[in-house]
Amino acid sequence: MESQRLQLIACEVFTRELCAAVAGSSNQVDLKFLPKGLHSLGCQRMRSAIQDCIDAVPEGRYDAICLGFGLCNNGLAELRAGHTPLVMPRAHDCITLFLGSRQRYREQFDNNPGTYFLTSGWIERGDTDEQLQPLSVEHQTGLDLSYQDMVDKYGEDNAKFLYEQLNQTSNYGRYCYVEMGVEPDDRYQRETQRRADDKGWRCDTVRGDMDLLQRLLNGPWDDDFITVAPGQRIAASYDDRVVEAKP
Repeated sequence: MESQRLQLIACEVFTRELCAAVAGSSNQVDLKFLPKGLHSLGCQRMRSAIQDCIDAVPEGRYDAICLGFGLCNNGLAELRAGHTPLVMPRAHDCITLFLGSRQRYREQFDNNPGTYFLTSGWIERGDTDEQLQPLSVEHQTGLDLSYQDMVDKYGEDNAKFLYEQLNQTSNYGRYCYVEMGVEPDDRYQRETQRRADDKGWRCDTVRGDMDLLQRLLNGPWDDDFITVAPGQRIAASYDDRVVEAKP
């Protein structure tokens, strides 16, 4: 197949994996990574930031713009293709891409409810960066406050109620590290175990799969992907397809 020139716009949690995939790709790929903290801004702000990147791509330079994201709580819904087609995986979130398929994601979800997944990118890229933190949903709703901060601000009784209501991990009991084969050593597994020990959670490691990420850059763009032609937009399909293209 003739080599293509692709613009990749992706979340920075995929930095190690996608850099490895680009190095092995037969296509010429230009990379642009966006901060992980975009996920904390809410779907409208996340969508706007990604759309700005899409719109900034020069006309006629690339055969396609590849999006290294899942649907991400509808953060990618309503993105529009301008002069260049968009290609994205059919995935609810990034864990599908790390596990390699929607089927494997569903099996993990069904067999191990209450799991918090970690990868090298989720660990080393840290929390919402300083520039985005004041805009984040967590900051605006108080989710980033410690318990003592809540006591100081709202009083003991109110703080206890708010902390219980806002604690995002209250239904979790397992950390699972997804090993992708691009890690330099076992530092990320050890960090996952440390976090699990701190919370008294179970800790497991599963082998990830680079297949979806590699095919995003190399093809074939089959039923595991959606191609959005110029003039179309991405829409949530609310079924097993996850996303669809609409006028």
